[in-house]
Order: sequence, then structure tokens, then C-alpha cells
Amino acid sequence: MNPSVDRSEYCEGMERIGSDIMENVLRGALEFEPSTFTEHDVRAALSDDSVGVRGFAALLSPVADNMLEEIAVRAKDETHRRFGNAVGLFTPIYLSNHCDGGCVYCGFSNRSKINRMALSPEDAEEEMRAVAATGLTDVLLLTGESRRESGVGYIGECVRSASRYFRSVGIEVYPMNTSEYACLRECGADSVTVFQETYDPKKYAELHLSGQKRVFSYRFDAQERALLGGMRGVSFGALLGLGDVRKDAFSCGLHAHLVQRRYPHAEISFSVPRLRPFVNSPSYVNPVSERQLLQVAMAYRIFMPFAGITVSTRESPSFRNNIIGLCATRMSAGVSVGVGNRVGEESEGQFEISDRRSVAEVRRSLEERGMQPIFNDYVRT
Repeated sequence: MNPSVDRSEYCEGMERIGSDIMENVLRGALEFEPSTFTEHDVRAALSDDSVGVRGFAALLSPVADNMLEEIAVRAKDETHRRFGNAVGLFTPIYLSNHCDGGCVYCGFSNRSKINRMALSPEDAEEEMRAVAATGLTDVLLLTGESRRESGVGYIGECVRSASRYFRSVGIEVYPMNTSEYACLRECGADSVTVFQETYDPKKYAELHLSGQKRVFSYRFDAQERALLGGMRGVSFGALLGLGDVRKDAFSCGLHAHLVQRRYPHAEISFSVPRLRPFVNSPSYVNPVSERQLLQVAMAYRIFMPFAGITVSTRESPSFRNNIIGLCATRMSAGVSVGVGNRVGEESEGQFEISDRRSVAEVRRSLEERGMQPIFNDYVRT
């Protein structure tokens, strides 16, 4: 059976790049049957110098859950060989929480009754100064999914400001066309993060009720358009817990793998977020355990050993302390998930934070464990 997603749903102005990667990922997901793998398959993957797609699938299987200690040995070895004891530190800066998307799982959804706001360019720069004072030189600028309230021109102005304070500026905003990514690259952006949320098209349609975000295929191709627009790096992620965790993790890994093969110059990284409670949903129960999250992250590390892996403040300090050095290589610190909260504005956060440590506290914790906090490993040219 061939997978199909209706590309005719594209809204006016959405660019088509003619990529076949989405079809290949969806086909791979249909063929992935986690329950068919054995301990022999997992050990065969761990013994391979270079783990292929089938080995990656085995590492995500239910039987591999009983072999996490063996998987951890390989993951830790790959991490140490490629990254040493280095841990990249960064922080997100939320510019706007206006959103046209009717996503049922997000605190910024247009269904949520929250205080909507967007920082003026002047207030955004004040926020940046506050972050720069902590010593960080790597930031991620975020907005809600609203072109009307946070247009490309506005984001570009904020990127230009950020490039004066920071050596590396990433963006996590709504998907854009190649020319728009090229514009933001000229403004100083280095990398683009886009979460596909879930790789199950049916589940995706159930969760995204309105707005341009409902167009699955346009979102899927965002990393390719960003690279075609000149971005140095792209990050992938599934919001684990929205769909089948094993299938979403497999699809996300395969997506990144195929993009890496097509664009070998690109810096590829993963984020490993899982669903967390958010405003207007205080009773939400997280369906993905820390053990499952660890299995996914270690499988990513072994499958794509050169890829960065980011663990966010959605997770507890103890979990983050343990996963760093094992398979994760990058972590946020001194985080606020509301708009402008560092300079006195008040807005609800996108999700609940579990690790509220300051930059200094995270740095001290890493150094006490023999890790080397890296504030930036990129020289802007």
C-alpha cells in the first residue's frame, strides 16, 4: 500500500519543491512493525559499525526496552567519540504567542484563552540583553503560528537584533518558503527547528483543526526549504505522546536520515520533546515515560552518531543530568516559555517547565559532573 497525503490542500502562496522524502518516510512507517523484532535483531544492530534503517527500527522496538543497559553502552561510546564531554547551552526567547492554529495539545492554540502579546522590536532587544548578560551566546527565537501578528519582516528585524548579541541564532517559527528562509538567513539566522508533531497523517488531521499548520505536507518539507534557503542546520522532532511513540520516533529519524543523505553539508539535530501539561489543561497525563524517552534518544544517537540531540526543560533536572553525556549533547538553561517574562511582561507559557535552574546553576551542575559547558561552537562569518 502506498502512503498518500493530499498536497492539493496547500494554501495560496505555499511553495512546492517536488520532494519525494515525505512519501518515502510514510512508506517506511507503514512497513515498520515494532513487535516483529527480536533480541538478536537488537544485538545485531549494536554490533554494526554503522547502524542502518532496520537496525534503528530494532533499537526502537518493545524488546529493546529490556536491553537499555546494552544500548546505553553503545550510545555513550558514540557520544564520547563524536562530542567528548562538551554540552552546548542555549535558551529560547519567545517573541509572540499569537497563533492561528487550532492545535488541541498546545497552550498557544487559538482555542486557548490566554493573554496574547508580541514583543515590540525594542522590547525584544531588551529581552536579548537580559539573556546575553547570563553569558549565553546561542539562542532560539520562537513565535506562534501567525503570519499576521509575527510576519517575516518582524522576525527578520528580531533576528538582526539577536545577531548583534549572539553568535548563533536559531528560529522556531511557522514553516516558510525558500525565499523567506533565505531572507532570514541574510538577517543572521543560522538554523531552523520544525516539529512535525506527529508523523501519522490521520492523527495529525485530528489534532490540527484550523490554520495553515493543518497542511501536513507543507510542514513536512520545511527543513528542505530551509536548507535550500541557505540555512546551516535544521532540527527535527516529533512531540512524543501525540501518536504512537515508536512509529513517530522511527519516522522522525528516517526523515532526518533522508534529508542528511540529500543535503550532506547540513548540520542535523534532533529534539526529544514529550507532551507536558499546559494552560487550560491542568489534568493532562503524560503518556510517554522517561524510560521510553531515553530509548528514543539513544536510538537517534546510535543511528545518526554525528547529530546533535537537545533535551529541553520539559524534563526534570535529574533526567537531564543523566541523559547529557549518555546521548544528548545540547540543553536549554535559564528558560522562560512566556513572552517577555525576563523583562517584566506577563504571559502564560507554552507548556510547564520542569527544570527551572538558571544558566549559572546548569553550568555548575555540568562542571561538577566532569562535563564541559559550551556556550557556542560556531564562528559567524
